[in-house]
Amino acid sequence: MQRGIQVHPWRNTLAPASTPHDDSNDLTIWVYAFGYFAAYAPYSALTKALSGGSLPGMEHGISGFTLLPVSTSASLVGMFLFLTLKGWWRYAGHREVLGVRVPVPGRWTLLSGLCSAAIIGTTTLAYTLPGASIVFMMLLMRGGVLVLAPVVDALSGRRVRWPSWVALGLSLSALGVATGTNVSATLTLLATLDVGIYLAAYFFRLRAMSNLAKSGVRAVSIRYFVEEQMVATPALVGTLAVLALLGGDGILGELRAGFTGFLSRGHLLEEVLVGLLSQGTGIFGGLILLDARENAFTVPVNRASSVLAGVVATAVLAAWWGLPGVGATEWVGASLIIAAMMVLAVPTVLAARERAAREARARVRPG
Repeated sequence: MQRGIQVHPWRNTLAPASTPHDDSNDLTIWVYAFGYFAAYAPYSALTKALSGGSLPGMEHGISGFTLLPVSTSASLVGMFLFLTLKGWWRYAGHREVLGVRVPVPGRWTLLSGLCSAAIIGTTTLAYTLPGASIVFMMLLMRGGVLVLAPVVDALSGRRVRWPSWVALGLSLSALGVATGTNVSATLTLLATLDVGIYLAAYFFRLRAMSNLAKSGVRAVSIRYFVEEQMVATPALVGTLAVLALLGGDGILGELRAGFTGFLSRGHLLEEVLVGLLSQGTGIFGGLILLDARENAFTVPVNRASSVLAGVVATAVLAAWWGLPGVGATEWVGASLIIAAMMVLAVPTVLAARERAAREARARVRPG
């Protein structure tokens, strides 16, 4: 067992052996936010282009369910390579199986990983449901998680600082402005179930992170991240494979076509890129949420990065392939998101600068 880490009796995994420290002057989260943005923008643009048949040489689009098998399989490979290259497998819990030590998740990271898989699946499903507007589903899902953030903090006994409250308000306002009057009030039973599963999965995931991993101890956060990642994508790929084997028409037929027709579609490289970029968003998005600060801080950073990436992706698609561009209300929403990120970033940057100045003064003192 690693030094400084002890077994937590509640979750049978790692917990900090020391008091959690304050990360209020840690700028790492903004590096993760940039990585999330840099992966999300090309991921969303390429996915939209493939599904809309907008790439050169495409006669028709590829449905989202047909894209899922190759993209999630590529995400699975990307997850394995990332954890291997970083050397993070050693942080996971291990058990001996047939004389070989293999990484295994704890019971809570297993459940959190399944929730993460549910989030990926319900997000895709949300934009294909009949009778429910895409923008309305986006408002419910993203806005719902923003509302959950301070609730989870309150249940976890975390203090929510004023910049986080301000950023939450700006982020919710941005979502409302961006959707505007285009929101449809129609919500089918399936759509209600989809949003309910999505928010319940996020609620459990944020609660688990808050109680088990948002400690400020690097080894604890990495262990949670590794064990969740090793469950989420494999669980999703396995579920898709089982559904494809069941066969049939509609969604099941599209899933089977995704597994069997990837060569004939002629865009295997693009489909693989979608999966690798999607895994990038999962990596950086998860690391953002695992920051030791309150969820009312980390969730707006996560959501804001994706909104900004969506605006950039839309603008690129409009410039390159003539698709509809960014509307006036969306630009207003993006401006509010930028304001929210500044509210969160400025105190962090100032605290980091003050710490650097103190350390510099300490180094030059005689004796």
